[in-house]
Amino acid sequence: MAGLPCGPCQRKPRAFDATRAVWQYAHPVREMILAFKHGQGFGLAGFFVEALIEEARRIEADCILPVPLHALRIRERGFNPACELSRPLARILGLEHLPQALVRERHTPRLAGLRGRERLQTVRGAFRCEADFQGRSVMLVDDVMTSGATLDEVARCLRQRGASRVSNLVLARTLKHSGPD
Repeated sequence: MAGLPCGPCQRKPRAFDATRAVWQYAHPVREMILAFKHGQGFGLAGFFVEALIEEARRIEADCILPVPLHALRIRERGFNPACELSRPLARILGLEHLPQALVRERHTPRLAGLRGRERLQTVRGAFRCEADFQGRSVMLVDDVMTSGATLDEVARCLRQRGASRVSNLVLARTLKHSGPD
């Protein structure tokens, strides 16, 4: 039923309030997102932003933030895919864009292949919030939501800094993942 949390989120509530995704993370979307993330499909950024606009307009937010990458990962890729999505979205929606408000303090291994609990443990304490979000409603932007561990940890940081609402906007999410969260 629309608007209700998924089963796992009902069993174990998350720090974020909602997630909106454009697509299921499956072929051919998966390959397009992977190409974008790794620089071969950088030209897809505009297409992805256009796809996100409708879902973004359904989120009540005061500001928009990309999920940060660690400095080593940015050096490796040359850019933060989430920021390439959030920057034009903020401009289109007229929202304050705060890409420096969150810092990924700890370089974590890639989460692909890890089970739910391992993902949670890997990202625990990896982020620091640099801004005061007292009473603010935040839209977090990322490319993919798998288990939700990263988005949950970032939302936890934002809540500790006073965010009243945290909503995720992603290009795609997996509908089934292995392991409990």
